[in-house]
Amino acid sequence: MKGYLSVFALAAFVGVVPAFAATNFGMGGASAANLNTTTPAVRDNPNVNYQKYETRTTTRTYAVPVRQSNVGYTTTTNNYYTPVNRGQVYYNNNAGSSAVSTYNRSSMVRSQVKRKYYLAHPFFQPTEGKFGSITDISYNTSSYNLDFDGQHSPLHLDDTEAKWSARGFAIKEDLSYGITDRFAVLLMGRFDSTKYKFDWSVSPDDEIKDSGINIYGAGVQWRFVDNAEWIADASLYYERQQDVANEFVLDLKGGYKISKSTIYGLGRGWLVMFDDKYYGNGITRDVETTDGMKEAGLFVAYNGDTQTTLFIEGGLGVFSVLDEDWTLNLEAIYGHYDWHGQASIKAELGWQPNDWFALTLYGKTSFFDTADGQKLEAYMKGPYYDEEDEVWKYLDGWGSVGKARVDKYKEMSVGGRIIFYF
Repeated sequence: MKGYLSVFALAAFVGVVPAFAATNFGMGGASAANLNTTTPAVRDNPNVNYQKYETRTTTRTYAVPVRQSNVGYTTTTNNYYTPVNRGQVYYNNNAGSSAVSTYNRSSMVRSQVKRKYYLAHPFFQPTEGKFGSITDISYNTSSYNLDFDGQHSPLHLDDTEAKWSARGFAIKEDLSYGITDRFAVLLMGRFDSTKYKFDWSVSPDDEIKDSGINIYGAGVQWRFVDNAEWIADASLYYERQQDVANEFVLDLKGGYKISKSTIYGLGRGWLVMFDDKYYGNGITRDVETTDGMKEAGLFVAYNGDTQTTLFIEGGLGVFSVLDEDWTLNLEAIYGHYDWHGQASIKAELGWQPNDWFALTLYGKTSFFDTADGQKLEAYMKGPYYDEEDEVWKYLDGWGSVGKARVDKYKEMSVGGRIIFYF
């Protein structure tokens, strides 16, 4: 097999989100379609939902010492220029004692925390007539080990152990516009440059690099609750994952504001309509036969004989204002992505020096995946040697080579976001 196969990514997408969501690199970890945010395939933070957030305002009155020149000592008064009642000051002189009325000016300084929109907040979206631009730059990895049965006559694999991996950089842009203070529209696109690789235990490795616009789409955002204590939004998107699937994404979030933090829950769903009935990872190559150039390949199917499926995920998060310019966002998410489930955590540190610019750094990793231990169907096509007839033949369709056991499934993303609000 390895003598004539070199790698070609045949739907090598997995876990994100991220969203828009979110962000995520693989489709729920290891699916052939990238469903963001935060989750499936080559999407990192597939659902990107941005909504308004503001700190609560506080008012303080400072007591400051004020010297009364006609009295000769210092008194403590409220420092705010307001009319006060006249006070009487008593003193002695040579002519005797008398009462003199005088004026005492008191004033009060009122300090109020400025209301600030935090652009890195998971509920941020532009208000009426405003634009929001979020550029997400990330490095993403996804990998797992495969152990093939490899012996299904007349087809067989010379090497039955391999590590599959996808590593690369991605740039995702979300451009949103506020129709009203609570309703916004969004356009998005994602460019990926990724290397897909089968690292075989004995045979030479198969790998390929692929670059291009991988995902594009459009959506709407609706912040239907936003008061002193509660905030909630809903978002609906259409996404096209090149050569893989059409996706409709629904994102719901609700949060409770506590002091300088917002504790929130989230739920997302992807309706995925694949271009083909099978999706997974594979390698193909054109080979020369007696009948001309033919295609040979190896394909590992995540699922088969289905063109429509549903991915869902839910989780909890907390967004905190550390001080006026610094924020921290933590999320824990569990998702079910058709053939497997995955749990992941994400942390994002944000810096916002003004009202129109923010910069964040984030890291996300999976720590549990039900893919481990599963056995996936593996298929081959192309030339093979028929030992009974002792001749080379060509299989023009996909033939089974048994099962491939998955182990040590892992996903990780690190990156940053550049956010403008204008």
